[in-house]
Amino acid sequence: MIDRRLLLGLAASAVLATPLAAAPTLGQPAPAFKATDAAGRTRSLAEFRGKTVVLEWTNNGCPYVQKHYNSGHMQGLQREAAKDGVVWLSIVSSAPGMQGYLKPNEAKAWKARVGAASTDVLLDPTGVVGRAYDARTTPHMFIIDKAGKVAYMGGIDDQPSSDPESLKVARNYVIAALADVKAGRPVAEAATRPYGCSVKYGSAE
Repeated sequence: MIDRRLLLGLAASAVLATPLAAAPTLGQPAPAFKATDAAGRTRSLAEFRGKTVVLEWTNNGCPYVQKHYNSGHMQGLQREAAKDGVVWLSIVSSAPGMQGYLKPNEAKAWKARVGAASTDVLLDPTGVVGRAYDARTTPHMFIIDKAGKVAYMGGIDDQPSSDPESLKVARNYVIAALADVKAGRPVAEAATRPYGCSVKYGSAE
């Protein structure tokens, strides 16, 4: 017979070991996280302290994501951001068996195939990082300033369409927000409505 005190102790340990997700708040510290990248390394938000960081939730099977990558638009944004020393992290929160799920070698191959210029691709198959940020769509964008605070969250632009033609008339919120952050001024439009496919989370633990 299992000792009841042992069971209670194990239950308490499980609760303490479970990270508590807190939705991001503009002007407040961004939720800390760790995730494995396509090379199998553990990366953390903390290692980029002092730099502007873009978080991009992605799903290679989503038509809205494909609009930005097949046109080369997302890669262009990533390259321009890199010129200013911005760290760009593409995050895959699709659960195993769900659309967009990638194993490390698949993520590495996808990045090479589309010519992504992101700093890294992070894999979040349990959805811990995605839920911490309340990431709802692919793409869903967040900008964290050099002080580690959330400066922008929302859509990539104002055209909620999967049609590549919409890029010709789109007002890109991320470009504008990065310009504001670089200039040291408040982001004019700091929160917008994200659009795209729903993030393909598995069942919550």
